[in-house]
Amino acid sequence: MPNRRHVLAGAAALALARPALPRAETYPSRPVSLLIGYAPGGLTDVMVRLVAERLQQELGQPVVVENRTGAATAIAATAVAQARPDGHTLLVGTNSLAINPALTPGATPADPLAAFAPIGEVYYSPFALAVRPEVPARDLAGLMALAREKPGHLNYGSSGSGSVNHLLTELLLQRAGAQMTHIPFRGAGPALLELRTGRIDLFYATPLDVRPLVQEGKARLLAISSPGRIPSLPELPSVAESFEGCAGVLWQGLFAPAGTPPPVLERLHGALRAALADPALRARVENQGVVLMDGDAAALRQRLAAEMALWPPVIREAGITPG
Repeated sequence: MPNRRHVLAGAAALALARPALPRAETYPSRPVSLLIGYAPGGLTDVMVRLVAERLQQELGQPVVVENRTGAATAIAATAVAQARPDGHTLLVGTNSLAINPALTPGATPADPLAAFAPIGEVYYSPFALAVRPEVPARDLAGLMALAREKPGHLNYGSSGSGSVNHLLTELLLQRAGAQMTHIPFRGAGPALLELRTGRIDLFYATPLDVRPLVQEGKARLLAISSPGRIPSLPELPSVAESFEGCAGVLWQGLFAPAGTPPPVLERLHGALRAALADPALRARVENQGVVLMDGDAAALRQRLAAEMALWPPVIREAGITPG
């Protein structure tokens, strides 16, 4: 039976074999990886690469963006949740962190609030509710009245079953007591094409994506999904002005694995805040239809918690299943 000396010796050997987590003054000691669950080229990917350039300057080490697609971003999220909590493997998280546990109960991580330590908010992008020109409604209230009069007659597109714009449209319909037919697509591009040709009636699109259709006279905008009006489209009312509790945006935040030492989180938090405050970065995204945030970690946790409470009843009532 091992005596106390053997137990202490074994513990010491284990401690030597497992490197200590870094301190703020030694972090980062090697390149930092930012895992993202989306394919290259989309808004989320473009934005994180712009921010990564500035983070690299602040941290003094390469910051590498890795696209780990699949399972509605759960592959990337799981990889970071299971990574060593030393600040060298981070997650670019979005609304999907809050949506996946309700949409796919077996997906991991099941509790993102426990699996991750928020570093800070990066940006948000509202959606503009666009309708084809032939839709007679001239405002959001009129559109919902039309949908109530003829349940299922109007159809709406989404970027996929369980996507943010799908859930936001269902939330609006539920609050308005209206019904429409859902037509899911594989991304915003195909849905916008169908809106341009008039084969779908409406689509919640980012303002940047739908701008060409509006300029061509192929779509009209009725409302913006953000809680309030936005400076780039001041004439467009917020959906919340007509239907309370229906606001929502596409958002992005930076997360570390749970258990990351507080000094390392503080180092990352400071680097992110400095990156987002850079005037050159803000100038580069000025016309991208996004709003850069200030890297607030507490606000990111609150946003995630709020959406984890919001989406499950919407998903249950609409009977939404993964696409």
